[in-house]
Amino acid sequence: MKMRKLFAGIAAAATLLGGLAVGATSASAEETIVNDDATFTFTADSAEQLKNANLVAYKIGDYVQYGTTGTYSVATNESNKATVDNALEKAGIAVEDGQDNLAAALNEGKLDISATRPWNTTAEGVASTSRAFANALAGEDLQAGKAIGTLEPTGSDEDGYKATVTLTAGIYLFLDANTSTIDKVTVAIPMIVASGTVSGDALTDPVNGDNTVNMKNTKSTDQKKEVDKAYAAIGDTLTYTLTYDFPGFLSLLCYLPYEPAYGPLLEETGDQFATSAETTYSCGAFYLAAYESLETWVMKKNPENYDADNVFIDTISRIYNAEASVNGPEMIKRGEIDEATIGSDILDSWLSDDTTKDMVSMDRPNTNYTYFYMFNFMPFSHEFSNWSVEGMDAEYEPENWAKAINNTNFRKSFLYGINNSVTLAVKAPEGYDNYKLNTITPPSFCANADGVDYLKCGDLANITEFFDEAKAKEYRDAAIPELTAAGVTFPIKVQMPYNPSSTDWDKQCQVFKQQLEGVLNDGFDFIDIIITAGPSDSFLSSVRRNGKFAFLQCNWGADYSDPQTETDPFYQAEGARGSRYAFLRTGVEDGFITGDTADAVMNYMKAIEEAVKITDDINARYDAFANAEASLINNALVVPMGMSIPAYIATRLNYWEGQYASTGFSNKRLKGIHVLDHYISMSEYEANRDAR
Repeated sequence: MKMRKLFAGIAAAATLLGGLAVGATSASAEETIVNDDATFTFTADSAEQLKNANLVAYKIGDYVQYGTTGTYSVATNESNKATVDNALEKAGIAVEDGQDNLAAALNEGKLDISATRPWNTTAEGVASTSRAFANALAGEDLQAGKAIGTLEPTGSDEDGYKATVTLTAGIYLFLDANTSTIDKVTVAIPMIVASGTVSGDALTDPVNGDNTVNMKNTKSTDQKKEVDKAYAAIGDTLTYTLTYDFPGFLSLLCYLPYEPAYGPLLEETGDQFATSAETTYSCGAFYLAAYESLETWVMKKNPENYDADNVFIDTISRIYNAEASVNGPEMIKRGEIDEATIGSDILDSWLSDDTTKDMVSMDRPNTNYTYFYMFNFMPFSHEFSNWSVEGMDAEYEPENWAKAINNTNFRKSFLYGINNSVTLAVKAPEGYDNYKLNTITPPSFCANADGVDYLKCGDLANITEFFDEAKAKEYRDAAIPELTAAGVTFPIKVQMPYNPSSTDWDKQCQVFKQQLEGVLNDGFDFIDIIITAGPSDSFLSSVRRNGKFAFLQCNWGADYSDPQTETDPFYQAEGARGSRYAFLRTGVEDGFITGDTADAVMNYMKAIEEAVKITDDINARYDAFANAEASLINNALVVPMGMSIPAYIATRLNYWEGQYASTGFSNKRLKGIHVLDHYISMSEYEANRDAR
């Protein structure tokens, strides 16, 4: 189904009515729920799409009339208030006790869908809040559903088909309960439709709106036709039509959203899909034969796979063990399993023991995943997107930090003072320099039309090792009088959090503190790095997105093989207040980032906007993105660290035989892989890694 001007009218009315729109009472006007009939029209390209739907309507919102003046507002339907609140929360919209949260969301424009945005996505291609809300509602225990059942279409193949349904005025969620006729049409997606209309800024008619529903289910009788749809039957050709030129599209096909799911089972099982072997279907090289939570899961070779001849493993059994770090290596020694992680606490003993030293190697690197350090340019409380950012606690002197971080020389003392080799050695005592980066994008990630590695394009080609103690002190010494003139006091407190659930992150922070303070505090009490432990279960939301840091190790995994993906943590469109790592453009727009630093931020934003436009000349595109990334780094708006360090393992699986893609989920597939008669040694690992 399609939402047409989904909540535009309601949001406008809510804004007009102020407190009345969010459920407040009126002392001067009697409140009456509008129970007049409204007509909802369902349209489709084929009669089958309407005939084979099995619709149920759930009322989630009522229209309230105040007196007899024609003034209207919105209130959550009492039958489904709790479920609506739950769905709003799941869609990322905050709810509060004592108010009508649906009306409040409309009042604030959080469910507004304009004519310029598709029904299920924002302009940036991200699922809209309204779509998330509709999907969340579909998973709730909704009450007072009205079965519409079979629709009776009228029309023709030339003009299309339609059917009408009469319901009392309001806001409805329509669900398609079609299961028996799934072979004829796909199941329509959850859809919300409101019956009200808007004239100017006022909700003037809760009955006669544009209550049209375009059914987005698809007839599937012709197995050879090309289709452009979200659902496809076996034998269909699925065609993707891009709304703009995007050179990196083909690499997106390695990513999870493009992997097929079996629609009938998905609809039948709902939120129980893939929770057991019986509720999991696969068209891949293996199928799930058995699954016991926190015990084991077993995959077997799929004889129906199109390339079954190249699947050399018959059975894969993964065993859960709460003490895997201890028991796994011991089971390896006893020959009971083929693979286990070798933790850092026993790594040295394994490497020094003649009986185990040749059994240790490393996992295949996840080469698209990189780490870098971010400065918090907005350390104070502020409103950002759909939430309130708390900012740094007072004890870490956010005012002092805000002044310091706007100084380019201050940031460059970090850029040149950090020795990433020392920090990376915590997780990679062997070969840590193989994972060190002076850029955000890793090497061999993508290449231009001439086969030149992206890191050799544009200004990135001129970036070399940054760590230089002498330069770091020069920038520090240049920063001190500038910072003093700006009212900064020393030592500058630098709050640096870590996630306790992440292995060795705390040790990395301790090493980092010793190393950087050793450089920058030589002869002057310049900085005080304060290491703090964040929560292990909500670190992302409560620390990074909440701005409770001064300096933080962050990461990013590329989604596709084009340099544009590496801009996602940093780039913001004008006025966009989405979830980004550093709030860079927002910092400029809100006055947190000023002077030369603001100029550097805006130059980066403009450079990205120009680079994105280049789609017909890959070399020029890559040069443009490379220049932008180099400016981000050279102005010390971000400090590179390194690539993801693979775990040390004992394994008999030759992963290097398997499929590989630098992005998506094709870096560790087991098709094509043999189980060897010996464990892979580090020398074998190094030889394969260097040859990739």
